Amino acid sequence: MGTNYYEKLTRKHLGKSSAGWCFTLHIYPKEGINTLNDLMKSIKTIPFFKPIVDEYGKKLSKKEFLKIVTERSWPERDEKHPRYKNWEQFLQTNRAELGPNNLLRHKIDRFCIGHGEGTWDYCIGDFS
Repeated sequence: MGTNYYEKLTRKHLGKSSAGWCFTLHIYPKEGINTLNDLMKSIKTIPFFKPIVDEYGKKLSKKEFLKIVTERSWPERDEKHPRYKNWEQFLQTNRAELGPNNLLRHKIDRFCIGHGEGTWDYCIGDFS
């Protein structure tokens, strides 16, 4: 389960936060939005206006959103995975790899086209 975030005025999808994972940052290469910095510059803003909303209607400032993307971590994981034979099986099954701050991150493929400089991945396409 995760939370999706949108630019409030246009409803452009910004990404998804899922527990234990690097933030899935939605980029738009055809629009010149290839990095977190590009995405933040593209968000419309007016002083004192909260330009971001989550899927539940909660409004956030750009600063609050950046904190969700860049200040992520997860507690140290147990040696044994609770539902898989081991962590290697989990990583392989979920197309994941170990990331920073005990987080998981997406393997680079046609959906995840790169890893960010911190606790986020650059992803394209449709999100669920």
